[in-house]
Amino acid sequence: MHVTNGLRAARNAREWSQERLIREIERFAQQHLLTIASTASLHVYVSEWENGRRPITERYAKILRALLGITDDELHGGHTAPVPPEADGYDELVNRIDAARSVSLTMVKTFMDQTELLRTVDRQMGAASLIDQMTGHLSTLEEALTFAVLPDTRRPVAQALAGAATLAAWQALDVGAVERAWRHYELGKHAAKEADAPMYLAHATAEQAYVLCDAGRPAVAVELIRDAQSAGGKATSPRLRAWLHAAEAEICAKADMPDDCRRALDDAMQCLPSGAEARDPDMLSIFLNEGHLSRWRGNALALLGDDDAVDSLYVALDAVDPTFIRATAGLRCDLAQAHLARGEYDQATDHLRQARLLANRTGSVRHRRRIEQLTQRL
Repeated sequence: MHVTNGLRAARNAREWSQERLIREIERFAQQHLLTIASTASLHVYVSEWENGRRPITERYAKILRALLGITDDELHGGHTAPVPPEADGYDELVNRIDAARSVSLTMVKTFMDQTELLRTVDRQMGAASLIDQMTGHLSTLEEALTFAVLPDTRRPVAQALAGAATLAAWQALDVGAVERAWRHYELGKHAAKEADAPMYLAHATAEQAYVLCDAGRPAVAVELIRDAQSAGGKATSPRLRAWLHAAEAEICAKADMPDDCRRALDDAMQCLPSGAEARDPDMLSIFLNEGHLSRWRGNALALLGDDDAVDSLYVALDAVDPTFIRATAGLRCDLAQAHLARGEYDQATDHLRQARLLANRTGSVRHRRRIEQLTQRL
């Protein structure tokens, strides 16, 4: 496979022309004070990169990974060759095992803090710019788990890996790297099982259902998200249980199951703890309060074509945290969909315009795809 396919596929996923890619490279270089070739030379480079006639140097690979939200393997359209093992690798193996034994609870907290930092940046700036940091973070956690021997060391590292892998999967889904998203969810689920962390298992499984839903298999996605609810069992916190029901409602709406959707929305409301607090202290990746649930309810009802959707969505728009850029883009899409269902095309157009601006800020391929689908209905 040529180097071309990864770069061209990632560019096409964003619906960027080669000219647009060159402009983005120049803008990135200017923002980060990087020296790059002239515009005329970049035109030649991009064409030759995509046709396999020129290798992508690390200077440009770093820029392209940040712009397109892809890994180095995905950029080059293949996999790097494995390093041949040494004739006698026992010393290296023992060194790695000894290093893994030194992973303390303090180090695990550092891993969790790093995941939290990446989550915060993702929420405000989008996933595309984080690909190198996220890939390195997962590699460090996988390395620590691979060479940890005893359960008391493995479980906390596995739980940290489960949380990081699930975040990485959602980021991959957002930038259109669907296969990578699926593999990260599988990694998160396996890590959660090893950690004996049913809440992490439930969360990873439920988010994985969205991959199926986006792939046009909402009925199977409904089954998977209900399996996620079972996986959490009695260990599931009330806020996560409400989140799982809300996700079930959205996917049921996409599967054209209106009665199941409304039942799941009612279940979510009953489970949700009262008050303005949104974050689940037992599951830091979960943000859900009445304002967020209003948005989710409006989204599901909009998918069903229900007139009540608009009121719920405007309540959610008033309450949304302005730093949740990607969530706000999704909310604007929901409002556009709700107005389209009512034949209110001017309002739908305005919300799609604002959603597009936000999606461009975060580099969200997933949102841009939805925006284009809704725009075609105008």
